Amino acid sequence: MNQKVIVSGNLERDLVNAIAECEHDKIFILTDQTTHDMCLPKLQNFLCLKGAQSIVIKAGDTNKTLDSLAEVWTALSQGGATRHSLMINLGGGMVTDLGGFAASTFKRGIDFINIPTTLLAMVDASVGGKTGINFGGLKNEIGVFSDSKFVIINTQFLDTLDHDNICSGYAEMLKHGLISDNKHWAELVGFNLAQPDLAQPDLAQLQRMVAESIKVKERIVTEDPHEHGIRKALNLGHTVGHALESFAMKHGRPVLHGYAVAYGMVCELYLSARKTGFPTDKMHQTVRFILDHYGRLPYTCDDYPELLELMRHDKKNTSGIINFTLLGGIGDIRINQTATKEEIEEALDFLREA
Repeated sequence: MNQKVIVSGNLERDLVNAIAECEHDKIFILTDQTTHDMCLPKLQNFLCLKGAQSIVIKAGDTNKTLDSLAEVWTALSQGGATRHSLMINLGGGMVTDLGGFAASTFKRGIDFINIPTTLLAMVDASVGGKTGINFGGLKNEIGVFSDSKFVIINTQFLDTLDHDNICSGYAEMLKHGLISDNKHWAELVGFNLAQPDLAQPDLAQLQRMVAESIKVKERIVTEDPHEHGIRKALNLGHTVGHALESFAMKHGRPVLHGYAVAYGMVCELYLSARKTGFPTDKMHQTVRFILDHYGRLPYTCDDYPELLELMRHDKKNTSGIINFTLLGGIGDIRINQTATKEEIEEALDFLREA
């Protein structure tokens, strides 16, 4: 992995140092409307950004589209960007995904820095080199692997988040605990996500937990940057989760990515207990934590054919066979697992009835 991840105690100092190591005849800052209003002011007076040009796109994952991508390319072009320019993506996963893809393809690639502003982007989207947009009703259908030069993590942005977005990011942290070790997992399922803990989070404690979570992802991505093997560990919860997320978006009741992954983990831990020997006590403990904090997604048995079809479109599949990452235990990763239609429907039943 070529990107450098900085868990920052001083955002301005760390940004100055990062910019100094990137080509930058001009600097562009990409935000969505929300991060433009709530997060950009925290950087407004940084001397290193004097003269930087702002590009603003509409907020929300439904805007992670070709149209938004074209807007960014057009703004770069009209702003006089060259192949020696620098883009700073300031925002959640939608901004770092789309901005990374725009930067990676403009003039065949310009340098970019990710400054994630949501917990989800800090522990997931901004680290690991995946960029892309949604296409044809499918999540992240078009994209490239391309590392940002730097990812700068600073939890001061978390005070701009509502409780649901904190929970959304925490789901990916929980996944990292499940694929890591018992101590990491136990701390995560023992944390009280209910208010007031994360309504007014202890940012120092959260920064330490975030740093540990990022280390899990960094270790795996470094070993397998292009997802040929062990990086598939990071897909735990995502085969079912992406299908539920696409389903919810298609039916006009979108859910946050982390919530969809949390529901996906319930189903895939059920499959793990049934097929690969995951301990049922740890499954029930994790499932109880998820249901207590994330509630449930409404769907019925009649929706199963549509959900299975969405799973078949997952990029991890080969020859139409649905591919899962399951666990034999905490940290005991079993990639390239399959399940029958009946087993997947049982897992969906388990989530619906739990």
